[in-house]
Amino acid sequence: MSRRNIPPPSIISAHVADRKGIGVLEEHVESFLQILKQKNYSAHTLENYAVDLKQFLQFAREEALKNWEEVKHHHLRQYLAQLKIGGASRATVARKLASLRSFFKYLLRSEIIEKSPLVNLHNPKKEKRLPRFLYQKEIEELLALPPFTPFGLRDRAIMELLYGAGIRVSELTGLDLEDLDPDRGYLMVFGKGGKERLVPLGKKGCHSLQEYLVRGRPYLLRNRGKGKGPGEKAVFLNRWGERLSTRSVRRLLDGYVKKAALNKKVSPHTLRHSFATHLLEGGADLRVVQELLGHASVSTTQVYTHLSREKIRKVYDRAHPRA
Repeated sequence: MSRRNIPPPSIISAHVADRKGIGVLEEHVESFLQILKQKNYSAHTLENYAVDLKQFLQFAREEALKNWEEVKHHHLRQYLAQLKIGGASRATVARKLASLRSFFKYLLRSEIIEKSPLVNLHNPKKEKRLPRFLYQKEIEELLALPPFTPFGLRDRAIMELLYGAGIRVSELTGLDLEDLDPDRGYLMVFGKGGKERLVPLGKKGCHSLQEYLVRGRPYLLRNRGKGKGPGEKAVFLNRWGERLSTRSVRRLLDGYVKKAALNKKVSPHTLRHSFATHLLEGGADLRVVQELLGHASVSTTQVYTHLSREKIRKVYDRAHPRA
């Protein structure tokens, strides 16, 4: 949802205590939510803040707290403990804590409190989830599905780049013609923070890209509406000859995953994970994979070594006579 699609005030007010006995605590929460609304926060973000702060308001009432100055460090630790006992995940606890941090910063700036009770209160450690990836056979099945039509050539080139170059879906949709060097097998992509990096692309990926550029893209460009300039510089186009969106890439990939009958949840990022996993399994150096993925820290890339070690263990257990 766009940040400009703001819900009516009633949605926000509905999450604050009923208007008949509104007190000091509720008034400050409502003022804070109204400020977020004026700053054009998304409806989803406003909803999360409202739910999180309403939940803490309930806790404050149970503790007989009459104003925000009375909220102390031990109250917050007690509140977080209740969330964990109630079965809230680490991610949920971290989100609710982040909502409280923003709210208490507002109270400080407004001189409603003199000191934040959240000082020295740390976020819970995130649960480490191993990234999903596809096996090489599954990748081959996916890449064999697109037909040899303009749209099919485009879709195959998209999947080849996501898997063959390991780029993010936003990096793929942001590609312009001037960023391509298919003759030498390189792409210039712009990653997070606008950082440039040169990414190699294999022979099969280059072939699929060339096929699309020669036989697919010109057809899509013909559908471009009149009066829109000499042509679209984007590499990947939709049916109207405009730049393809990340949502469209996810949607077309979903279609091929269903056709392949893969019993897995697959996203464009799954192909990026598969790229990194297969490189490490093939003996690539971790630092090289970090550079190819555009990770700022090697610690972000190290998650893929866990996947490789798991596979090594399975092979050992299956093959060794004394495993």
